[in-house]
Amino acid sequence: MPVALIFDLSDPRLGDYFRLTDVALRTSFESEHGLYIAESAKVLRRALAAGHRPRSLLMSLEWRERMSDLIDEVEASFPGTPVFIGEVALVEEIAGFHVHRGVLASMHRPVLPSVDSLIAEGRQRLVVLDGIVDHTNIGAIFRSVAGLGADAVLLSGQCADPLYRRSVRVSMGAVFQIPWTRLPQWPSDLGELKARGFTIAAMALTAEAVTLEEFSRGAPERLAIVLGSEGDGLSQDSLAQADVIVRIPMAHGLDSLNVAAASAVAMWALR
Repeated sequence: MPVALIFDLSDPRLGDYFRLTDVALRTSFESEHGLYIAESAKVLRRALAAGHRPRSLLMSLEWRERMSDLIDEVEASFPGTPVFIGEVALVEEIAGFHVHRGVLASMHRPVLPSVDSLIAEGRQRLVVLDGIVDHTNIGAIFRSVAGLGADAVLLSGQCADPLYRRSVRVSMGAVFQIPWTRLPQWPSDLGELKARGFTIAAMALTAEAVTLEEFSRGAPERLAIVLGSEGDGLSQDSLAQADVIVRIPMAHGLDSLNVAAASAVAMWALR
């Protein structure tokens, strides 16, 4: 494997790693160049296990020995992948933060499956996300999906990127384990799910909502759990597509949970 010591910020080979904390820049840059960033050995190993292909690795000199097994693992699966190694201060200046998890990897972004192919594989429990824009929430929801046994995630076009660095990190790499894709037409896509035999259960606060406990007693086998944006929740157009509206009863005068927490509660009750 070509291991290269780096000394200069202007090195064009490092372009994938600049300004990783600039969300707007990274969102456009990573999409345009067909890449995403994996942070930490654990996350990178889960990406490799999912068949994702690295473009390069970046780490500081102090981590080189501790990452030797990982470097060998990448070389065995993807020979010739470059590994860039530099002083701590230089790596931090490139990335824009202290890389305390040891390694960054620029990864080729996989092609998303179609909705038809994702559903056609016999999946029974879907989690559908509408307009969730916080990367931390996206990552936390994927981790709950993986841990609590839902089958796949579908995202509206307005949702944040599951492969953004923060989403990947918060999910602990679950975004590589759980099948997911984007819905091309929202909210009419919910009607397509209904046509394929899924009951649409929208998580929302409305007068006609049934409690999660009540709904879970007779939950259908094929179920799509729909969660809305952090601020406004689900739109009226989305709610109109639902077969049932479900709420989580709250105490102490609160009306709702954070959307990531609500997703975990719902998936646990409907597991």
